[in-house]
Amino acid sequence: MEILVQKFGGTSVESYEKMNEVCKIIKSYKESKESLGLVVVVSAMGRQGAPYATDTLISLCDKINNEPSKRELDIIMSCGEMISGTILVNMLKSRKIDSVFLTGNQAGITTTDNFSNAKITDINPQRIFKELETGKVVVIAGFQGATESGEITTLGRGGSDTSAVAIGKALGCDVVEIYTDVDGIMTADPRVEPEAKVLKCIDYEEVFQMADKGAKVIHPRAVQLAKSANITLCIKNTLNPSCEGTKICLDCISEIVEYEKENSLMTAVAHKDKVAQIKVKSDEETFSKILNQIENKNISIDMINFFIEEKSFVVEEDSIEDLEEILKKYSIEYKINKDCAKVTLIGAKISGTPGVMAKVVRALSKSKIQLLQTSDSSMTISCLVKKEDMSNTVHAIHNEFYLK
Repeated sequence: MEILVQKFGGTSVESYEKMNEVCKIIKSYKESKESLGLVVVVSAMGRQGAPYATDTLISLCDKINNEPSKRELDIIMSCGEMISGTILVNMLKSRKIDSVFLTGNQAGITTTDNFSNAKITDINPQRIFKELETGKVVVIAGFQGATESGEITTLGRGGSDTSAVAIGKALGCDVVEIYTDVDGIMTADPRVEPEAKVLKCIDYEEVFQMADKGAKVIHPRAVQLAKSANITLCIKNTLNPSCEGTKICLDCISEIVEYEKENSLMTAVAHKDKVAQIKVKSDEETFSKILNQIENKNISIDMINFFIEEKSFVVEEDSIEDLEEILKKYSIEYKINKDCAKVTLIGAKISGTPGVMAKVVRALSKSKIQLLQTSDSSMTISCLVKKEDMSNTVHAIHNEFYLK
């Protein structure tokens, strides 16, 4: 049996009207190929502020306890996907489409016991196969699983993407479709860059860098899992399903170059706000102790520039309090620049191409943007700027590399 996994995000199931479009897509696939086994993974309904969104469910506990139990939080957070999945199955049944809803646990997803950020350790797909063999569309709650002892767990941010790809791997799928509210992966966030275009195809590593650097396209964990299983990911628009969307797979580099011949260096520009620049003056021995404590506190540092007299790096704003607690233990001079943003140029062709950094610097200089710090890798160049300059930095880099 050929099996296809489709994942529908929160914006795709946020209302009855949106779910009706999801039902149309499912019905279209079933009618075009009756023998197709269809597995549908769903997120919770809507985003923050919506009555059954994950953040809303969390707030029900936050209002009565500043430090709610993570075990109980996972239980209430898992309800969001159960609600959307149950409603979707009933909508499908009302349209004479035989279907069944499964929680993550019922679908055979086993995880670690790290509540609120569990990792999938195994998937036993027997129940899924059993339901598919009866011709049912199997709707599964994303973002969740259970430990070997039966404790309900959630997978952290982007968990539904990870669920969908992991289930696809367990079922031996070649393709997993991820439905969202845009036509595919774009060269920049269209809300920031109006000239952004949809990419026809992109390599796993490039999209991983996009997600890691702040682009809200698909979670990095899901990309890594897809690459390990050689699963092609298709990013599509629930409200425009006829659009081809973006394919994420191994053999996409040459297709990108051919598709955007004038854009051989840049694949995309990603951005991330709510970051802070940290500058520390200390000797190597002291700074080594600081790094050990940063690691023990699970604080992620980025854009690392280490010099003899000064060390500079970037952290998420929500890590500042924990970081400053560590720094105050030592008699050192440090400075924290809040309200920063990171803008990253991404492209597989950057490595080995001379003059790329010079073009970035010229583009920002022409736009009178102060460059606070840079870092680079084989396919990325990241620029730290003031938060107020973030949008202009995206425009400047996108225009320099895409439109010229």
